[in-house]
Amino acid sequence: MNQPIIRPATKQDCSAIAALYSISSDGVADYIWTKLAEPNEDILVVGQKRYERENTAFSYQNCTIVENKGNIIGMLVAFPMHVDPTEQEEDPVLAPYCNLEEDNSYYICGIALFPEHRGNGIGTQLLSLAEEHAHKKGFTKVSLIVFEKNIGAKKLYERNGYKEINREAIYPHPLIHFTGDAILMVKTI
Repeated sequence: MNQPIIRPATKQDCSAIAALYSISSDGVADYIWTKLAEPNEDILVVGQKRYERENTAFSYQNCTIVENKGNIIGMLVAFPMHVDPTEQEEDPVLAPYCNLEEDNSYYICGIALFPEHRGNGIGTQLLSLAEEHAHKKGFTKVSLIVFEKNIGAKKLYERNGYKEINREAIYPHPLIHFTGDAILMVKTI
């Protein structure tokens, strides 16, 4: 494989961002997008529209793209996390993830690579890049949420210094790929 190019996302990347974010969320994005979709609207189109927005957490402005030979092969979504303690998530499917938000951290919302591009160290590069962005923005910790049964991702984060801080039981839903617990992992930088 050639050395991939890592660059800031543009609005034109939003279709690929939606596809990759769907992968990274293991069904959580699909659940949210299904709730937002118009009748007969493809949920990836809903995701694309969400990432086309500007000045919001779920925007291409908070995404980094990985390209190889002109093709998008991966992405990172990360942004500052500030928790409003008075805000309560009413949706039982989403509540566990909201309960695991780490206040005043730089939150890695998603990292994904298409399957044929995994295992080449790109995920580690993206973690390092997120930590670099966090440091530049004045954060001293980086957070992320991983499913306990997503063994490969959990091992990647542990190898890179992320520690389990908290966990919440996943509310079962057919679109969510895992059961068991979701885990908040944090790294001090």
